[in-house]
Amino acid sequence: MAARIGHHRQQRPAAWVTIEEPIALGDALQRWRAPQRIVIVDCLTLWLSNLLFSAKAAFPDIGMIELPTLLQEQRANFLEALAQPGGDVVLVSNEVGMGIVPQGAVSRCFADESGRLNQAVASICERVVLVAAGLPLVLKANAC
Repeated sequence: MAARIGHHRQQRPAAWVTIEEPIALGDALQRWRAPQRIVIVDCLTLWLSNLLFSAKAAFPDIGMIELPTLLQEQRANFLEALAQPGGDVVLVSNEVGMGIVPQGAVSRCFADESGRLNQAVASICERVVLVAAGLPLVLKANAC
């Protein structure tokens, strides 16, 4: 993962400001979002993973997974921050619900929560684009 992050950093223009916020994404968005500024969040599924595993709890192989309180709090904070006016925000997220249903409980929980997060974000955003095989498919476009 460290090599992957390093590669991403090298590809970014030198003028970009990079903020790595593994947990408090809503707070970071509130701090950095402003008119005439574009904020890129890459990516929501990695952030969700950080929150899901934040309590360092052991998860059962079968049954229901109890979501960490931190996940619920930070998700609500992020969605609230996203709904506030400000500069443009570009969100990157993986669509993990288009394959087979995972066998393990924590994997199913992650796929379900990722889908719920993507739906909540899409309901707030003016434009939603699914990119598959490098081709964009506009799922939602503002009426402007």
